[in-house]
Amino acid sequence: MTTEELIYKALEEDIGNGDHTSLATIEEEAIGTAVMLAKEKGVLAGTEIAGKVFKLLNPKTSVDIFIQDGAFISPGDKIMVISGKSRILLSGERTALNYIQRMSGIATFTRVMVEQIAGLHTKILDTRKTTPCNRVFEKMAVRAGGGVNHRFGLYDMIMIKDNHIDFAGGIQAAIEKAHRYLEANNLNLKIEIEARSFEELEKILKAGGIHRIMLDNFTPEELRKALKIINNRYETEASGGITLKTIRDYAETGVDYISVGALTHHIKSLDISLKAVNN
Repeated sequence: MTTEELIYKALEEDIGNGDHTSLATIEEEAIGTAVMLAKEKGVLAGTEIAGKVFKLLNPKTSVDIFIQDGAFISPGDKIMVISGKSRILLSGERTALNYIQRMSGIATFTRVMVEQIAGLHTKILDTRKTTPCNRVFEKMAVRAGGGVNHRFGLYDMIMIKDNHIDFAGGIQAAIEKAHRYLEANNLNLKIEIEARSFEELEKILKAGGIHRIMLDNFTPEELRKALKIINNRYETEASGGITLKTIRDYAETGVDYISVGALTHHIKSLDISLKAVNN
């Protein structure tokens, strides 16, 4: 789905067969202006998406954005001004705020994580732990916060995890089957595989034929040892229970990537409001 189609679905969910409160209380010809204001410190994300909400309801709606995604905002900052039919402003208010508040919450936490490992080689990745049908927006927010997107879905990378290995009959079998599948279907996808132990790591290195190794639930000390064994032959990713307090310890090992599911599933939305402007 395109972002526009997803926004239409969100509007349909909220408006249903009509915004009856606005239809009952506001004249059809009434024109109004509303300002979107920051009420909390953080990193802004979702301005374009919030603006699209109003434009999709009525293309004639005017949206003027004053602060761009990725910028730091403080209480009272004017994010955007929307002008048009008053009914449109009211019908789109909650959907627009839902997008920009959650996306800004994700961008804010991502920025905190990114700053925690400032000056180091490691990049922070998101995961597929996202809200259904909102992944495109949530991954957009991660980028606004300075993070890097991992695969978008199940279709754009071969990622062999613990259950795949167990069901496939082992590491060697899983990698060989992945290569046969890619060749048979004329696909050019990178292969990542998870290692849960040093024993599995040795089996992966013996098998070869992959692009990245995910080292799952390794301590920083174990990770440092594993990286020496890998010796830059493949990209490396650390994952599993890594928190704000421990992320720098992991990054200081020199691992290429750290994936953090909490970027998108342990998030507090940023407080942002939309207020009518009295003409």
